[in-house]
Amino acid sequence: MAQRSFRSVFLALALAAAPVQAAVADTLSDVLVTAYRNSNLLAANRAVLRARDEGVAQALSRLRPALSASSRLTDSDEVGLDNTIGLTLDLLVFDFGRTRLGVASAKETVLAARYALVDAEQEVLLDAVTAYMDMRRERQTVALAENSLRLNQQELRAARDRFEVGEITRTDVSQAEAAVAEAQSTLAASRGQLEIARTLFNLAVGVYPGDLQVAPPMPEIPGNLEAATRIGVQTHPTIRQAQHLVRAADLNVEGARAAMRPRLDLQGTVSRSEDRDFDGGRNDATASLNLNVPIYQGGQLRSILRENIANSEESRANLLQNTLLIEDEVTRAWAQLQVARASIAARRQQIRAEELAFEGVREEAKLGARTTLDVLDAEQDLLEARNNLVGAQRDEYVAVYTLLSAMGLLTVEHLGLSIEGYDPTVNYNKVRNAPARSVRGDRLDRVIKRTGGN
Repeated sequence: MAQRSFRSVFLALALAAAPVQAAVADTLSDVLVTAYRNSNLLAANRAVLRARDEGVAQALSRLRPALSASSRLTDSDEVGLDNTIGLTLDLLVFDFGRTRLGVASAKETVLAARYALVDAEQEVLLDAVTAYMDMRRERQTVALAENSLRLNQQELRAARDRFEVGEITRTDVSQAEAAVAEAQSTLAASRGQLEIARTLFNLAVGVYPGDLQVAPPMPEIPGNLEAATRIGVQTHPTIRQAQHLVRAADLNVEGARAAMRPRLDLQGTVSRSEDRDFDGGRNDATASLNLNVPIYQGGQLRSILRENIANSEESRANLLQNTLLIEDEVTRAWAQLQVARASIAARRQQIRAEELAFEGVREEAKLGARTTLDVLDAEQDLLEARNNLVGAQRDEYVAVYTLLSAMGLLTVEHLGLSIEGYDPTVNYNKVRNAPARSVRGDRLDRVIKRTGGN
């Protein structure tokens, strides 16, 4: 006994001396950073952007000399075995700016892809905010359902006690039993919705949720719809992307026109031939200026021009349509925010009234002026009012961030998140001059490979 007592005291002292590990709940900022870091959607769009960067390098390479080597081994009855090795240099001299227009178009395509990446970033962050608020709502809903079940169980015990002394009938007890069963069903459904919210949270953020802190104060938004719409039209990445695609399409039209004009190329060749039937070998060198003037290409060049003109018209129509869509998104987000705020005010008033009604009905039931069913109905009305308030608060928060997204401001930079955003210029600066290889480029390749392209 003494030994067991000593062990118990020692264990208690050890536990008291051990440092207390306080559970740290995730903030909304933590969740957004995690979603940004884990997003496969962002990884895919970054890879698309790097591919567009290579388009600039490929277009620029057409302005540079092209050097190729060749080797030919022939055997014939007349000259025997002949081995020829040569180097050929091709250089564009003049093409009425067609190639430079291609470079400019490729650069506009890169800029468009950068804004597409920003739009994907907004989508990822908005999904994370929605998952965060949905998770908190479902947890609150489960807590309310658990509390409702406890209240119904208390009412059932009270009903049975009152039935035993003859104050109420068996019907009242049955109604209380039915209410408990209904509360149990509601709790089971709420827990199911909570599990669904956990899965959606993992899909949006890349990890399952732990403890979540209360949502921080909502970010600032413009004071009126007109200001929000103006910001959206000026800054939204979808509109900026469309603007660059319009410029790229216009440049492609000019390039198609330039393709109908003459092209001047310089070609130089150096070769050495070795013939086994003759002593030694011979060296040859040639240089030529080649002028190519399109006369008839079967209608291909005109068709390409018409195609590019049609693409330009399409890009302009898309720009106008995207502008209308952004204006609509801002308007809808603003309306949803106003509805949510009005709903919150109304739900709070409703809850105060339902709480007074519930307490009054319960007291009246004790005096015999109300039935058990009246008490259960009042309790159910109060539960629904509290659930509606939780939903309205969630809707308000999501609506604010939806409005930020519609204005093009839901970004790592604007939110001030504690993570370094992806810099699209790093890879672009590495490849834009079309280097064959570089130490810096090889180092970046290794980093990209190690991080999975993120």
